[in-house]
Parts: sequence; structure tokens; C-alpha cells
Amino acid sequence: MIITDVADKERVLRQSVDFWNPGKTIEWQHDGISLVMGKREGYYFYDLTGKEFMDVHLNGGTFNLGHRNPEIIQVLIDGMQELDIGNHHFPSFTRAALAETMAKSTPSNLKYSIYSTGGSEAIDVALKSARYATQKRKIVSIKNGYHGHTGLAVALGHKRYSRLFLSEGDPNEFVHVPFNDLDAMEFALRNEDVAAVIVETVPATYGFPLPMPNYLPTVKSLCERYGALYIADEVQTGLLRTGKLWAIEHYGVKPDILVTAKGLSGGIYPIACTVVSERVGQWMSEDGFAHMSTFGGSELGCLVAMKVMEITQRDSVKQNVHWVAQYLRNGLEVIRRQYSDLLVDIRQLGLVMGLVFAHPQGAKPIMRALYQNGVWAMYSMLDQRVLQFKPGILIDQAYCDELLSRVETSLRQVAQVM
Repeated sequence: MIITDVADKERVLRQSVDFWNPGKTIEWQHDGISLVMGKREGYYFYDLTGKEFMDVHLNGGTFNLGHRNPEIIQVLIDGMQELDIGNHHFPSFTRAALAETMAKSTPSNLKYSIYSTGGSEAIDVALKSARYATQKRKIVSIKNGYHGHTGLAVALGHKRYSRLFLSEGDPNEFVHVPFNDLDAMEFALRNEDVAAVIVETVPATYGFPLPMPNYLPTVKSLCERYGALYIADEVQTGLLRTGKLWAIEHYGVKPDILVTAKGLSGGIYPIACTVVSERVGQWMSEDGFAHMSTFGGSELGCLVAMKVMEITQRDSVKQNVHWVAQYLRNGLEVIRRQYSDLLVDIRQLGLVMGLVFAHPQGAKPIMRALYQNGVWAMYSMLDQRVLQFKPGILIDQAYCDELLSRVETSLRQVAQVM
């Protein structure tokens, strides 16, 4: 039972500073966010004091289907009557079934599924597989991109996350190019010494800048011309968030490797998946023991992921995403016109949205105002003008109306102060 009590909250905050993560806990409080999650259900959660929040951050899409989705929970409960995590050394009917599901649900050139416990680990698997397939070491990623915090993945992103741990990587091995800059991409590839280019289809931590219409297809063509593989990081943009199962489908690109995580867990059981082409997955025929993950592809996790895939591909859910995306856009445009000096742009691909504010750190006061009005949305770490606005794929009109009302109230309050 979760107790809603101010004293309990203060105790948790003290424990967090003393024993968990002092820097993060204190920084949130400096930003005006004093939040300890208590009860949660659907697209709402509650502070330990009982304060209600509409969740439009979703922990990067982890709660794509809502908090404690009852269908997901029931699958896990039923599975626990007979299963546990299983043994990663042996075939398993759940792992095999999910792998077949992923092969049928991803671009037609992809075949094998390699399981992990989270997105960063799955990105590491993608990079290792690309290096095996090409026998090259160099990896090209996007400046101000983000692909996780583990050994190889952390070197792909902004130095904020790698420098502290002396993990920035050899600049001759990890190359960063500007997003939407095809000349820079070709320059990085021209020596034919690159194993792979990795791109988050819509870069989340960078504030959801949208790729130019020809950008991603041309990057794929450049990869083919210069002998590199294309890795689509769909950890945050996949699973119908953009209106298609994978955001890369909007651009007609068939990646050599696709990575999914976060929402694949249903917010209930950690699991991630690196789906690779037959060529890229040949290392498993050469030495199937070359990579292992004890908890990656746990049998219970695979059951959860299969239910996630089934729910996500329902026609009614697809229709809802398209309806909600347009309804919210219409409402946000009304608000933008009211506060045009404050809210200057709306970046959107389906339910992946970035609200762009005029001030270089404009998303921070908006985040605080939304927090005070019972909405949890988070600024983009690498572009603090942009508020990540990521509603769930199952929300209804009543939720949309309440959300838009709270957003308008928050912007009005910030505008009055400014």
C-alpha cells in the first residue's frame, strides 16, 4: 500500500539525497519540482501528497499504453503461474514467439531479434553487430543526439553524458555530424571506413527537430554507397507514437538494424530488442555465445512485449492516435496564437511533439507552471527552449480537453509573470 503523506514524502526526499542520487534530487527541487510518485493509473499519477498529474512525458514513452495497463498486468499475472525469467542459454517458446512477431512487424529486410533489458544495452548490441558485419569500427551519430548511457552507447551522444566518465570515445572512432546536414554526413562516410550511421528518427533529447523530407532516405543511400549500415534508434519514436508502428516508415527507409525498448515493456517488465537483417545477425551462426544478457528476453518480459505489440497494432488504436494527434494540434494552435510571443513553434510527428518557446530556457518555467497545474511534461535536456510533449496513444477526448485547459492556464500564468 502506498501512503499519501507529506512526512513520508520528506523522508523519501532526504533518503534520496543521502543514499540515492543527491545531484538529481536537489536539481529538481531547484527547478521547482518536488515530486515523489505514489499511486499511478492510466495516464495519471499522483504525488505522495495525493496531488494528481496528467502524464505527458511517459518516461520517454515507457508508459505509452498508460501506467499499470490492466491487459499488460493480467498477462504478467497469468505468466507468473508457470514462468519466471527462464534461462538465456536455451530456446524458449516465449522468446521464439516474440522474435517471430518482431520479424513480421518490422521492415521486411529484418529477421533476427537480440534481446536486452533496456535501450542502452540494445544500442550496444546494434553497434557490435554492425562492426561484426562490416569489419569496421567507426560509428557516425548526430551531434546533440542521445542513445543511452552504457559502454558504447554513451560515446554516441552529447559530451554532457560521456565526459564525466572519460567515455567520449576516440574522435576517429566516434564521429558526430549535425542533424539534417547531408554534406557533413557524406564527408564522414566518404572514406568508406564507417561501420554504421545511427540516427534517432526524431531526436528526443535534442528537442524533437524533424528530419527534412529527403534527409533520412538520403542518409540511407549514402550508407549503401559507402558501405555503412543504417541503425534506426526507435526507442522513443517507435510503437505507434508517430502514427506508424515505426517512425522510420514515414520516410520510406528500411534500416539494417532497428532498436526498440521503453514502451515495449508496457511500463511493467524491462525488455528491449535489437532487430537485425540476416547479414548483420550472422555472428550468431558463427558464435551464438558471443553476446549474452542474463535478463535480456526474460520469458515473462517476452509475454508482456507480445501483448504490447498486439495492443499497439489494433486498428482502433491506430485510428485513435491519428485522431488525438490532430485534435491536440488544433487545440495547441489556438493556444499558440494566444501566446505567440511565448510559444513560437510546435514540432510534431503524430504524438511526438516538441513545444518551442522563445527564450533559450523557455521550457523550464513552462514545465514548472504545468507541474503546479497538475501536468508532468519535461524540457529537452539539450535544447531547453523545447518542452517534450508526449501524450499516450490511448487517451480520449475528455483527457485531451482537460490537458489543453491546463496547458492554456499554465501559459497564461507564465505570460503574466514575464
